[in-house]
Amino acid sequence: MRSSRLSGERDTNEYLPSPGAADPGLKYNTRREDMNGMEEVVEFLPTMNAKKVEKRGPKRWMVVTAVLLIFLLISLMVGLLVWHFKYRRAPIQKVYNGHLVIQNWNFIDAYENSSSPQFAALSKKVQHTIEEIYKNNQDIGPYHKETVITAFSEGSVIAYYWSEFIIPAYKAEAFDKAMADKQSLIQTVEYKSRNLMLQVKSIVAFPADPDIVQSSRDNSCNFALHAKEGEITSFTTPGFPNSPYPNNARCTWVLRADANAVISLTFKTFDVEPCNAGIDVVKVYNSLSPVDPHALVTLCGSYSPSYNLTFLSSQNVMLVTLTTDAKGRNPGFKAEFFQLPKKETCGGTLKGGNGTFTTPYFPAHYPPNLDCIWDIEVPSTKNVKVRFNLFYVLEPGVPVNTCTKDYVEISGAKYCGERSKFVVASTNNKITVRFHSDQSYTDTGFSAEFLSYDSSDPCPGKFTCKTGRCIDNAMRCDGWVDCTDASDERSCNCTENQFQCNNGWGKPLSWRCEDCGDHSDELQCKCPDMHFKCSNGKCILETQKCDGRDDCGDGSDEGSCGKAEAVSCKDYTYKCRNNLCVSKTNPECDGEKDCADNSDEQNCDCGIRSYSKQSRIVGGLNSEVGEWPWQVSLHAKGQGHICGASLISDTWLVSAAHCFKDDRQMSYSDATLWKAFLGLRNQGNQKNEKVQERSIKRLIPHTQFNEYSYDYDIAVLELQSPVTFTTTVRPICLPDSTHDFPAGKEIWVTGWGATIEGGPGATILQKAEIRVINQTQCNILLTDQITSRMLCGGVLTGGTDACQGDSGGPLVSVEKNNRLFLAGVVSWGDGCAQRNKPGVYTRVSKLRDWIRQQTGI
Repeated sequence: MRSSRLSGERDTNEYLPSPGAADPGLKYNTRREDMNGMEEVVEFLPTMNAKKVEKRGPKRWMVVTAVLLIFLLISLMVGLLVWHFKYRRAPIQKVYNGHLVIQNWNFIDAYENSSSPQFAALSKKVQHTIEEIYKNNQDIGPYHKETVITAFSEGSVIAYYWSEFIIPAYKAEAFDKAMADKQSLIQTVEYKSRNLMLQVKSIVAFPADPDIVQSSRDNSCNFALHAKEGEITSFTTPGFPNSPYPNNARCTWVLRADANAVISLTFKTFDVEPCNAGIDVVKVYNSLSPVDPHALVTLCGSYSPSYNLTFLSSQNVMLVTLTTDAKGRNPGFKAEFFQLPKKETCGGTLKGGNGTFTTPYFPAHYPPNLDCIWDIEVPSTKNVKVRFNLFYVLEPGVPVNTCTKDYVEISGAKYCGERSKFVVASTNNKITVRFHSDQSYTDTGFSAEFLSYDSSDPCPGKFTCKTGRCIDNAMRCDGWVDCTDASDERSCNCTENQFQCNNGWGKPLSWRCEDCGDHSDELQCKCPDMHFKCSNGKCILETQKCDGRDDCGDGSDEGSCGKAEAVSCKDYTYKCRNNLCVSKTNPECDGEKDCADNSDEQNCDCGIRSYSKQSRIVGGLNSEVGEWPWQVSLHAKGQGHICGASLISDTWLVSAAHCFKDDRQMSYSDATLWKAFLGLRNQGNQKNEKVQERSIKRLIPHTQFNEYSYDYDIAVLELQSPVTFTTTVRPICLPDSTHDFPAGKEIWVTGWGATIEGGPGATILQKAEIRVINQTQCNILLTDQITSRMLCGGVLTGGTDACQGDSGGPLVSVEKNNRLFLAGVVSWGDGCAQRNKPGVYTRVSKLRDWIRQQTGI
């Protein structure tokens, strides 16, 4: 590896009564009736009889209105009473976690054991004390139901507890305000019980999950451990590793160290339910009370064993909790902890011409509650600068432009978050660096060095970036950004071999139309308005794009329409198993059904890494365990690692044909000569339990492989017996013949090849991020040596590339849903990691049909 080398109408008559129809609801009847035998009484009232003339209607209306009003008033009163007694006065359960410091009591070892008489006696005293404190507040005392003491620790004695309250809903706001008054971490409550003689120095309480009441009474998953001096203590989730951790559980591990010691905790294996799949979560607290303000980290998902999961406490106790739901089936974790002497101070005075310093315990996570100050001084005739080589001071939910919690401060400026290398300089020979961490959530920290320099020549013999970084003079105005602020490419006079951008940058002529940074290089390369530019440079009308015809000639106008529609099959369209084609680019295994027969989403158990968290780089470009589970190391008998390969099924590998060319000394085409190692990371640890070794049954190079041009540089190898898919051994996805890997796309190359040209191979699997290089430009750079079966990748500034020993290994691309596809096979290059000399890879998509013919995959 060269390193630094995804209705009808209705009859209206139906509304009219038919003649002779009886309708008792009618008050006026038009029928003539026989009046015989009937007596009709008619009274004519004199108009002077006002009482008789008075209409009765209004009286009835007033009565009805009154009845309705009374009914509404009664309903309103009933509603108010129901709301008051059922809702306003409805009881609300609240639970608070906290701790208090008892100033006049000394800690004894028996307080570690919650079953000891001493623990019970002190718990009773503390319970009464807390109840007394609550009683003194009218917004708290009446609603207190229960307090349980969960643990004690030194200092003089710190008592950890939870309290349960039952509160009427209308009193909840006043209650919360009253409890909030006791949440201040700097508040001092001087309280002395007349009878119990416990003097409380401070009390802290925070809202907690009510489930804690139930879980604290169930001791089936509660554990207490004390570190022994000079020894490492291990613990695991119940059943690990043979069975999954329990569902619907809350497990706690109380970790302790001796007085004046701190705890170092490392998760050696971590695999719980994915973060987006449920609520299974592990939390680590710098306290024995599970309150968020004291949480060091929240973990879920899975981590590679090489991921940095080491955390430090600021005192001699630590709490680990596991909360699970009803559906997880993951194995859980294995952890180790031990005690370290507590550092009373951090920082110090640093003198001399240069030196290094880091956050405490780097690269482990720094402890909480830190204030470190480094006073740096270089000789009086020099100036001083500090270069941060690694900088990880990130806290969840804190914008990096605020730096309100953890930060580094220099000359009044604060720095936080994740930052690439940067330099801070002083105008004299002294500088002060302050590091602060609050009580919650810690990070890896930083690694820095200080250097003295002459203010008149800060980078002797080199160019000085405005950031303070020094680079070689040859990198100045070469068209490539080497200073992180691009100050090396500003105000340049371009040479005859360069194209000048409007922003003043000079780019190589071969990269015209590619990247100025301000798009000025593309002004001469753009198509006219209302036109579409094809991948091959041809211009067509915009209306011709996605019209079902290949107007470009290379399919780029039809293969990038962004939606799947049934179209006639072309070379650039994806063909489903039912022989129908869709226009969507790269539809295979993207999580969406594009083919009517769903064949684009079948056979997709590939290209997924078991570990969901990829580590930050701390010292080099070493890969993590399981980061590239399809990576294979091919060993020739008596020679060790020779080439790489990629696992594409449980019995087949893809590699480069040139790896199996015979020479005078070895018959490399003999399959019995080779051994394949899968799940390997360290070449010096081939017997690791995660590594699977297989013999080769068949070796099939492409019959058209040209050993001079390296065209068709591909081979497939059949294993003698199938491998078992594990967290470290899994296949990579093969791209369809129409799969597009556009220029500029980020891709990864991995292998154990030389880290410098002509140097020895790497022991640890290396990784390098590069980009797909435009095919036309690559052919210019490599003097017409590129065929359609080849793909160019690299960083044209140089410094990152594949190299000898990487041959046959994978070039992979992260596609939709974080699924990885095999874009290429490491083939050849003009040297290693040279400027303007990209690496050349076998383009797998062009040889996809050949792979299928040979392997059936």
